[in-house]
Amino acid sequence: QAQLVESGGGLVQAGGSLSLSCAASGSIFRVNAVGWFRQAPGKRRELVAAITSGGSTNYADSVKGRFTISRDNAKNTVYLQMNSLTPEDTAVYYCNTGTPTRVTTTLAFSSWGQGTQVTVSS
Repeated sequence: QAQLVESGGGLVQAGGSLSLSCAASGSIFRVNAVGWFRQAPGKRRELVAAITSGGSTNYADSVKGRFTISRDNAKNTVYLQMNSLTPEDTAVYYCNTGTPTRVTTTLAFSSWGQGTQVTVSS
């Protein structure tokens, strides 16, 4: 099973930006959809952005227009550019893979990594 490593989190003020990276140990991203998820304290893990193997993207309503998911197959890396951050975006962010066309919280096949903490101060 591919190992996924998230990075790029940190502490940022509201209105700021962060760019997260998810690196895979193999070429799993080339053939599968990849999602960025987040989990805030006391809340369930939720999918915030996904990109299919064909490059189609979708976003949770709460992040539309602010977050952008992209993929570099040559580097086996998926990115999440986060702009206009708010305190409600504070969470641990994870990535995972699904089928070629879909990834959800229940359709995530890789082992969950450690995640990367994003903290947005008001």
